Amino acid sequence: VNVKETGKIITVDYTDLKNLKTVEIEAERFLHDGGFDSTKRYFITAANARGKLVVIDTKESKLVAITETGGATPHPGRGANFIHPVHGPVWATSHLGDESVALIGTDPVGHPDQAWQIVDSFYALGGGSLFIKTHPKS
Repeated sequence: VNVKETGKIITVDYTDLKNLKTVEIEAERFLHDGGFDSTKRYFITAANARGKLVVIDTKESKLVAITETGGATPHPGRGANFIHPVHGPVWATSHLGDESVALIGTDPVGHPDQAWQIVDSFYALGGGSLFIKTHPKS
């Protein structure tokens, strides 16, 4: 759960519905939306007013990284997962107010030197976008 302006993320363990367990994680202010990496273990969310992405390990309920995107205002929606030919598994976000798309490495085992860092960025058409997605058959 993003507690938006506070910069906190709360994870909730639902394995025992009568005794919910929560963990409060200090992250970055102005949390917005985000989505999971391809393994569904890591949640990546935008602190869009700060130009950053926050990565949470949902298995361990821990902050993994806070990464600058290099764009104006990251706005991923759920983000887009795909296999980059050089960098392996990545997660992409577009930005509001500029045409940039940033790719963050999401493979801490196979590509540990690139995990949770911006591995590539490029300019798309238009003046920015709200959401970015991949096509399931591409």
